[in-house]
Amino acid sequence: MGKTSNIEIKVTLDDQRVPEQLEWSAEGAGERMNKAKAMMLAFWDGADKTALRIDLWTKAMMVDEMADFFYQTMMTMADTYNRATPYHDMAEDMRKFAKDFYQKFQEKLKNETQGQQ
Repeated sequence: MGKTSNIEIKVTLDDQRVPEQLEWSAEGAGERMNKAKAMMLAFWDGADKTALRIDLWTKAMMVDEMADFFYQTMMTMADTYNRATPYHDMAEDMRKFAKDFYQKFQEKLKNETQGQQ
């Protein structure tokens, strides 16, 4: 039998069951609990051909951090797709979408900031 490895995720909730704190640890990652403000975890069910996901973020997660998180996640998804398939053009499309998404967010943020002055 092959070697196994464990990943632990600890979610602390407030009275309304809203995440206040996220912590995770994995073998080989220092074996200590690491803090995070958000997480996305996805599993592929090959039998049902569906993605099973857990998306959580804490109350401390700011909107600009969420935009950064989504941008970086989309870019790494494109990198993974690029490595896993021969469809490099589609990976580049994903990167372009991520860049457009982030640029639009930056414009919204700039417009909101100017509107408040």
